[in-house]
Amino acid sequence: MQTEAVTIDAHGTLVSLRDPVPALRRALAERGAPRREHAVRQAFEEEVAFYVPRSHTARDRASLAALRAECARVFTDAAGAEVGDFADAFAEAISFEELPGARAACAALRDAGLSLAVVSNWDIGLHEHLERLGLDTAVDAIVTSAEVGTPKPAPDVFLAALARLDATAERAVHVGDDPADEAGAAAAGMRFEHAPLAAAAHRILA
Repeated sequence: MQTEAVTIDAHGTLVSLRDPVPALRRALAERGAPRREHAVRQAFEEEVAFYVPRSHTARDRASLAALRAECARVFTDAAGAEVGDFADAFAEAISFEELPGARAACAALRDAGLSLAVVSNWDIGLHEHLERLGLDTAVDAIVTSAEVGTPKPAPDVFLAALARLDATAERAVHVGDDPADEAGAAAAGMRFEHAPLAAAAHRILA
């Protein structure tokens, strides 16, 4: 059956996180709480463990700000740093970069007449991250778990993306790098291709 739509995971497939530790160390030092690299990295890992299962709760500006404040608090507590409100500094330290070949892969898929959507377990801030990279225009839709209220591997975020693309699951394929991507795609009735995106696009178009 001919493919008509492709959904793409964000982190690990379309973009990757730039190392935030140097910026976090600078921000702490500027507030009188210098910390060693290992301590900051460990604190950041604790924040990630806190954020991931809660990312879908940040569905609007207010809930996003609240989650970011909680994440900053988890980080500073883990670092043992009493620096007051650290939410803005923490958010500024988080930035992303596109993975090699990702933009070109999106272009190749669209040139072949396929519609594309980013489907990700992420808060609503993903839209801004992709806009900064200019990747928002590389796809036709961006759908996050925060917008549907349920993270992968539940099928909701995939089905919402297919609705926006006016595509059927039988004619769609999802590209991702995590077991939740594969399980979620299967739950939605879609085919699955493993990242990296460039190699997956080549297989889809073959």
